[in-house]
Formats: sequence, structure tokens, C-alpha cells
Amino acid sequence: MARLILFNKPYGVICQFSPHEKHPSLKDYLPIADIYPAGRLDHDSEGLLLLTDDGGLQHRISHPKNKMPKTYWAQLDDRITDAAIQQLRQGVQLKDGMTKPARVQRLEAPGRLWPREPPIRVRQQIPTSWIEITIREGRNRQVRRMTAAVGFPTLRLIRVQVGEWQLGDLQPGEYRELATD
Repeated sequence: MARLILFNKPYGVICQFSPHEKHPSLKDYLPIADIYPAGRLDHDSEGLLLLTDDGGLQHRISHPKNKMPKTYWAQLDDRITDAAIQQLRQGVQLKDGMTKPARVQRLEAPGRLWPREPPIRVRQQIPTSWIEITIREGRNRQVRRMTAAVGFPTLRLIRVQVGEWQLGDLQPGEYRELATD
């Protein structure tokens, strides 16, 4: 029976177990031996990280050819326009090529969201907005690069779902273990 860990990765934590000179690592939060991340989240992104002790499951979750959907909540600089949402839905030209179309919708500011430490930068004259975006690729910093390319840089990024697995009510630094076949 494979083990699958759903972990709410806090802001600033890097997705490795070995110590890092500048950032806390997974070892600081997960006292579980012989598990490995199935995919990554940048140190400045938060939310759902899956870890497992099963190499086959890790491959199915993280390998780009499997195109497992990943859903994020992104807080953007300024109020996103309909035109920018349409661009994200059609695919965006990045330096490493065109992205696949994303599923995108506006969100109200999530009510159950924990405060981020440190807080995002706030500019008095410029509002923020939220979107939910689902991608099926895994390019480096893809969501951030996509929103910046359409003129609305990401201020905060939280992954809330990978495939069928959801973050749910896990708070930063908390994890839940699932048994899986």
C-alpha cells in the first residue's frame, strides 16, 4: 500500500528534505521517512504539495506527459480584465513557447485563507484581484509568467488542487496521510 501525503506548504519553504542555507525545508515540517515530493512548488508559492513513497505514483502525478490538472488561486496586481482572462484561456506566448489553454475564472477573495507571512506588498492606489486558474502543464513558474504576460503580475499563489486531491482545510505546515492503491 503506497503512502500519499497531502501537505500545505507554507510560503518560504523549499521542496527538498536536505537543509538549505536560506529557507526552511520539508524536513522542518514532515517527520516521515522515505517520502518524496511528487512535483514542486516554488519557495514563494503556497499550498498543496503531494509526497509519496511510491515511485510509480510519484511519476504519474509529476510527469508532464500525464498532464495532471493543477488548480491555483492567484492574487493579482490590479483588477484583471475580461481580455486578459480570455488570453489566459486561449494560451499565452512565453519565452519558452505558447502555453496550453488554461481554465480561468474570477474569484472573490477567499474567505478561509490564512494570512501570509510576510504579507504581500500593498499599494494604496492599486487594487488586487483573484482568479482560479487550472493548468495541465508544469513549466517553471508558469502561472506567474502567464499572469505577468497578460499584464497582471501574481502577488500570491496558492495551489489548491492536484488531480483529484484537494488542499481542503489543511493549514500551513499541516499534512494529512492517505492510503492509496
